[in-house]
Amino acid sequence: MTKAAALAGHKNSLRGQVAIVGIGLSPVGKVPGRSPLWLAAAAAKQALADAGIQKSEIDGVLASPAMAAQFHRFSVAFSEYFGVRPTFSNTLQVSGATAATMFNIAAAAIHGGLAETVLVVGGDSLLSGLTPELALRSLTESRDQQYEMPFGIPVANTFAMTAHRHMKEFGTTPEQLAQVAVTQRQHAARTPGAQQTTPITVEDVLNSKMVTSPYRKLDCSLISDGGAAFVLTSAERAKALGIEKPIYILGGGECYTHEHIFLMPSLTTTGAVQSSEKAYAMSGYGPKDMHTAGVYDCFTGTVVMMLEDLGFCPKGEGGRFVADGQMTYGGQIPSNTHGGLLSFAHSGIPGSLFHFHEVVAQLRGECGERQVAGAELGLVHSLGAGFATNATTILGTENTL
Repeated sequence: MTKAAALAGHKNSLRGQVAIVGIGLSPVGKVPGRSPLWLAAAAAKQALADAGIQKSEIDGVLASPAMAAQFHRFSVAFSEYFGVRPTFSNTLQVSGATAATMFNIAAAAIHGGLAETVLVVGGDSLLSGLTPELALRSLTESRDQQYEMPFGIPVANTFAMTAHRHMKEFGTTPEQLAQVAVTQRQHAARTPGAQQTTPITVEDVLNSKMVTSPYRKLDCSLISDGGAAFVLTSAERAKALGIEKPIYILGGGECYTHEHIFLMPSLTTTGAVQSSEKAYAMSGYGPKDMHTAGVYDCFTGTVVMMLEDLGFCPKGEGGRFVADGQMTYGGQIPSNTHGGLLSFAHSGIPGSLFHFHEVVAQLRGECGERQVAGAELGLVHSLGAGFATNATTILGTENTL
């Protein structure tokens, strides 16, 4: 019996127990006059239509919060707005790791009997709906008010620190970081509706405005409006519904290493090592088995470190890995094939849901000219708060069960 087969029969494993049966995406980029609730609802409407189910069949809602609509209970506000009455609901907040965490928790809730059909949803209007006051509030409240903010350490600076350390320890270069942005812009050019599609070069990145050393403007993710939604249900119900191409959750893992950047165990190795190890173990597959990946890309250096910590290349070789074309078509792991947060869109905490939408679409074979040939296994990794929070989810087609 193979390891994957053994895990599939383990009663405590989530492997193959839950399927993604519907996906939806709102317009992204600049969507003026549309609230976070509208963006989330637009995506949810698509997801339900994709799954072929009615609102009345949704009995669980997991949502991410929105900066531009600061409801304390966004999942409840969304349910009211959208017209559903779930018996299982929560608004999750672990910064950028929230997306993968929502999928992991939704799968656990379905497997544990707390809900039968869960809507995972998020939306925000950071570009057109975030007032200067809310933007300042989100910036100043993102880090500790006693030990970090007084010393000029908002969240962007924490990621910059890790990049500087990686460059010092392993010789990673600005040109290698820039290649991440260039590659993902090339991917976005193949993606209908992407926010930024104008081609860029390494020189363009290096000549763009400095934001927080070593990151320049084109090393940084976009500011966007947008939402995404997914319908998850049990594998048994997916079959009963006659879903043509269900995508299964094969494994999940999380790791939370610190709150304050000065207590991060290592500035160059993150909790993604542990979260992905747990996800790989549950799935029965390893990094070399993955066909495509969605890797959180708030900054270019984040991608370099994640490719290492997720096991796609040895520690310290991420820069060379990217420069050698290993994260694009024809390489070892085509990643962020929609353009990622750097070029497709980044609407804050919901941003990593766009990675899930892309990986699911890839596994369903629906990506047209950007399709990864033969993709049946995919990984999505979400992270946040200066690498404090990490969550990994492994997805696969029916052939991978």
